Amino acid sequence: MRFFHQAPGRADGRERAAVTVRRGVRGFFINLGILVLGGVIFSLAFPSLVSREGWWPLAYVAAVPAFFVASRASWKTAAVYGAFYGFVCYAIFNYWLLTFHPLAIFIVPMIYLTYFLICFPFLRLASFLFPRYGYIVQVLIWISYELLRTQGFLGYSYGIIGYSQYLFLPILQIAGITGVWGVSFLVIFPSAYIAAALNGRSARGPGEFLRRHRVDAIAYGCVFLAVCVYGLFSPVDLGESREWKAALIQHNIDPWEGGVRAYRDNLNRLVRQSEQALRENPDIVVWSETAFVPGIDWHTRYREDHDVYALVDELKKFLSAQSVPFVFGNDDGQLERDRYGATRRVDYNAAILFDKGRIEATYRKTHLVPFTEHFPYERTLPFFYRMLKEANTHFWEKGTEYVVFEAAGVKFSTPICFEDSFGYLSRRFVNEGAQVILNITNDSWSGSVPSEMQHLQMSVLRAVENRRSVARATNGGMTAVIDPNGKILQLLEPFTEGYLPGKIPVYDKAATIYTRFGDWFAWLCLVLSAGSLAAGLCLRLGRKPAGLRKD
Repeated sequence: MRFFHQAPGRADGRERAAVTVRRGVRGFFINLGILVLGGVIFSLAFPSLVSREGWWPLAYVAAVPAFFVASRASWKTAAVYGAFYGFVCYAIFNYWLLTFHPLAIFIVPMIYLTYFLICFPFLRLASFLFPRYGYIVQVLIWISYELLRTQGFLGYSYGIIGYSQYLFLPILQIAGITGVWGVSFLVIFPSAYIAAALNGRSARGPGEFLRRHRVDAIAYGCVFLAVCVYGLFSPVDLGESREWKAALIQHNIDPWEGGVRAYRDNLNRLVRQSEQALRENPDIVVWSETAFVPGIDWHTRYREDHDVYALVDELKKFLSAQSVPFVFGNDDGQLERDRYGATRRVDYNAAILFDKGRIEATYRKTHLVPFTEHFPYERTLPFFYRMLKEANTHFWEKGTEYVVFEAAGVKFSTPICFEDSFGYLSRRFVNEGAQVILNITNDSWSGSVPSEMQHLQMSVLRAVENRRSVARATNGGMTAVIDPNGKILQLLEPFTEGYLPGKIPVYDKAATIYTRFGDWFAWLCLVLSAGSLAAGLCLRLGRKPAGLRKD
């Protein structure tokens, strides 16, 4: 009888291969766990279910897991880790999107899955090309990513790390120079630095990295301290500023309930709160976005529905009897010709200024919410367009003019809801002459205080960037007044019916650097990050080829 014995060397090789595979699988899932932890920390740095205001100090370490995993990943897995991180982060952070639209909780995390799928390989490349100072390039890449994701049709500003600092006023003041991007730079730097220390390949571990890069840490500390000192002494003096009294109405009603009965209840609440507010002699009364749903101008001209017209007429009579102007959101329907010459009705999400019942001026929303207010790819993606329409999506037409209103001697502009999350819009309004930014918002659909607080964070930065007061009139929160230094002066409790007798400082002195030059700091970071990676690749290719590490 013959016995066949396997060669010892072959058996050992298979065993080593199996061990390597097991270690790889274990390491893969450990990295996924680290990224989940990162998504949780990132979300907790902002307003969340755990903290209404958010734990803003966590923001300084929130991205450590992302930088850590991206830097140590293989070229094959970097994109996978990035996709996982992007999806997990925004599914947790923007959980409230589930109530906004059936597709929103899927679409937004999928968009960020794509963004980080692209971003992580670039973070990995920075670490590979610059073993010693790659973390600095990673910071530049992060700011570039934050800038680019606010551009174009998919532009979305929620989650920019600098917004987490809205309560830390000293560091916010730098936004008057750099916009929110300078704040983001200071916040994200520690995460990249710590992750680089943890990833140090020296036998002595992180201690060796910290020893070699202690000057970097000291330099960062000096810059941070200088920014805080600047923030303590740079706030504008509001002592001699005029006070504009605005009655900010929060009627707290379900915005998606339609029909004449719902519109009647809506109007009754608005009138009731306005009449109470008028006793305090305000300069202007402000209602929220689409506070009154039926198009006033449209139904006045065409009178298609008798019951709706009767309601519109009642509102106009109420406005005609008032001695102060009203401004609020309304559906502005118009008959326009399309490119084929056919006449059709188009609707604009608008803010309309009324004086004694007459329409004085109209602003039509210029930056619409992707997918739920605007989808320009009907011909390219007809299936997706039909799916959105079948989900009861109401598309608006885009406005084109940056309107500045005037009431009681004060010039103001009204970014509508989502629009105040973009710095360029408020900056444009201020450059057109606005002395106050008056945001009208409807976030009550979310049923979520964290959602409304995350929106409020961005309004704070708009005030500091332009040194203009920002007031917010909302359906259910957060109705507030913010001074030009970013301090929240007044805040009405969310999801309550009432009004805020807003006392708004009118400050309109010299324009800030940000107002003049916009997002220059973020674009500079983009140029520096792209230039650094290009230079690193050229230097690498100019040396003796060593190949990319395939770990």
